[in-house]
Amino acid sequence: MESKRASSCRLLFGLLISAAVLRPGLGWYTVNSAYGDTIIMPCRLDVPQNLMFGKWKYEKPDGSPVFIAFRSSTKKSVQYDDVPEYKDRLSLSENYTLSISNARISDEKRFVCMLVTEDNVFEAPTIVKVFKQPSKPEIVSKALFLETEQLKKLGDCISEDSYPDGNITWYRNGKVLHPLEGAVVIIFKKEMDPVTQLYTMTSTLEYKTSKADIQMPFTCSVTYYGPTGQKTVYSDQAVFDIYYPTEQVTIQVLPPKNAIKEGDNITLRCLGNGNPPPEEFLFYLPGQPEGIRSSNTYTLTDVRRNATGDYKCSLIDKKSMIASTTITVHYLDLSLNPSGEVTRQIGDALPVSCTISASRNATVVWMKDNIRLRSSPTFSSLHYQDAGNYVCETALQEVEGLKKRESLTLIVEGKPQIKMTKKTDPSGLSKTIICHVEGFPKPAIQWTITGSGSVINQTEESPYINGRYYSKIIISPEENVTLTCTAENQLERTVNSLNVSANENREKVNDQAKLIVGIVVGLLLAALVAGVVYWLYMKKSKTASKHVNKDLGNMEENKKLEENNHKTEA
Repeated sequence: MESKRASSCRLLFGLLISAAVLRPGLGWYTVNSAYGDTIIMPCRLDVPQNLMFGKWKYEKPDGSPVFIAFRSSTKKSVQYDDVPEYKDRLSLSENYTLSISNARISDEKRFVCMLVTEDNVFEAPTIVKVFKQPSKPEIVSKALFLETEQLKKLGDCISEDSYPDGNITWYRNGKVLHPLEGAVVIIFKKEMDPVTQLYTMTSTLEYKTSKADIQMPFTCSVTYYGPTGQKTVYSDQAVFDIYYPTEQVTIQVLPPKNAIKEGDNITLRCLGNGNPPPEEFLFYLPGQPEGIRSSNTYTLTDVRRNATGDYKCSLIDKKSMIASTTITVHYLDLSLNPSGEVTRQIGDALPVSCTISASRNATVVWMKDNIRLRSSPTFSSLHYQDAGNYVCETALQEVEGLKKRESLTLIVEGKPQIKMTKKTDPSGLSKTIICHVEGFPKPAIQWTITGSGSVINQTEESPYINGRYYSKIIISPEENVTLTCTAENQLERTVNSLNVSANENREKVNDQAKLIVGIVVGLLLAALVAGVVYWLYMKKSKTASKHVNKDLGNMEENKKLEENNHKTEA
């Protein structure tokens, strides 16, 4: 019996060493795992009833086995072989499923599950595949700029830490770039880290750009295989500065050329449509054949009307590439004749002219004392109301700030002129004497009574308007008088007199006095009659009262007699 058991053990040992005498007809089985995850490998064998133990091994490239895990079916114990790369990474379950934590690229091997009975060995192989997603691709070593019609390196697209390696694709505005001789050159290379066994992929793009690539986005992608199949990761977009030569020159005027007026500063700006734009130009001024070298701007200060003309600019190295513009310096002249302060006599004629000279049609407005006039003033015969402050103002509507104005202060002088009027009050008790005066400067008025020579100070004056005003007095003379009105200004002294009669006034006063006396006498007589009537009435009232009292006494006595008669009869 012992001999038989020893023979059986030697047989099993030989079977294990020879990599299994019996191999069930199981197909290849593959387990895909992501880098860093746990690899789980089922044994894929039915556990026999007479199982002695189970083992896991992997095969080296030369086919030799390396045992890594053992589990006894009788003692329920698990043992892990001393294999450094799998130290503390293995786990073998009761159903002989092997788990390997923290999957590495080196775990990509052929593993075999072995179940051993007394007389047989069963095997089930498993292929382990490990995948590592690469890093997001990035465009590095980017060109600072690209020049049109030149093949130049655009940049490198790099994706790191991939397993297995992937492919890199370039895109322009979302469309795949394919190699094209002289226009698109793509160089691809990959490197594997000897320690991690991960790949780094690099793709270099050389590109011949054109103006159509301005603001055009470039991207790249990496395509790789993962546990669930093929995937693609894209880089961020990259936009490149495209350099191209100047093909056209333009000239600008600041401020806008239709609003330039004398005294302004003009700035000429020359621009080229290349990238980068030209930094220097030649500026040509009217009447100057030689250009002035300057940056892209040239300034003229305090320009005059003779600066009107054609202005040009060109490139330094391509004088044939030129741009031009016409500038008009607007001007406005105004001449008022006469102007300033002018003094004339009333009745004089005064011609006034406002002459305009301008770069284009100008509007003219006349104002008098800040009130707009409908037309320009004309003075064939001056009146006092013509005096005032006149302003002739003109402007160019299209040119802001271009306005001119001149003023005329007109003074109309005249000697005092007097006219006296008389008005009698309807009652006839008083008379109003008015002295109308016309003249400038304003005449002073004085009233006197002829004969006595006394001055009358209690007067009433109207406002002084347009060289005219009046002074009036109200009098009730008891006798005929002569009133004198004197008006005087810096030019002359004028006197006028008016006789005022008292007859009509005195008769009316006497008649009124008689009427008043009659009324007073009548009122006194009426009052006297009323007093007498009242006295008589009061006297009669007292007499009547006595008779009434006497009658009442007799009635009382008769009543008492009647009462006594009744008693006697009873």
